[in-house]
Amino acid sequence: MSHLVLLGDSIFDNRAYTAGGPEVVVQVREALPAGWDATLAAVDGAQAHEVVDQLAALPPDASHLVLSAGGNDALLNAGLLDEPVHSSADALRLLGAAARAFEERYRAAVSACLATGRPLTVCTIYNGNFPEADFRERAAVALAVFNDVILRVALVHGLDAIDLRAVCDEPADYANPIEPSSAGGAKIARAIAAAFAGAPRRAARLLA
Repeated sequence: MSHLVLLGDSIFDNRAYTAGGPEVVVQVREALPAGWDATLAAVDGAQAHEVVDQLAALPPDASHLVLSAGGNDALLNAGLLDEPVHSSADALRLLGAAARAFEERYRAAVSACLATGRPLTVCTIYNGNFPEADFRERAAVALAVFNDVILRVALVHGLDAIDLRAVCDEPADYANPIEPSSAGGAKIARAIAAAFAGAPRRAARLLA
């Protein structure tokens, strides 16, 4: 039996936000091909550097890993969206510094996952469902910098990447501005299942 483990943050550990509906790990189990199981190791609120702790509790029979991390790292930098600057160059420098710090932590998380010897699939950070249009636009631009890190790291290691920006693209996919609803979780689960349902991959793929 193949055994998939979900690592990262509340994108997977979303039980508190489903209003009694099924959580992502349950939906993943239902969506996976026959003969697969899924375990939740992700923790609501976790940052990229905390993935190492989650790996310490991997089930012995774990065969595949899926990582969704970075959203909380980005959230800690949300203040940059309202930071007073003298020029667009200053704004870009601030974003660049935040992205470099995240990249160091994210690369370490991915390296720790790969060190287990299990195949790894990663997820980008979705754009969320912020109610105020101006903030929503600024957040999407800033998140693109963090997602660039995720996609570049995936490319370097030849990993599949699920683009959650394309998966959770409707207001109903969100329980609040930043957490997935049960409806969004179902779409995430289908995207994960699709990543493992096809023929063996030969190169890195961007999936949605």
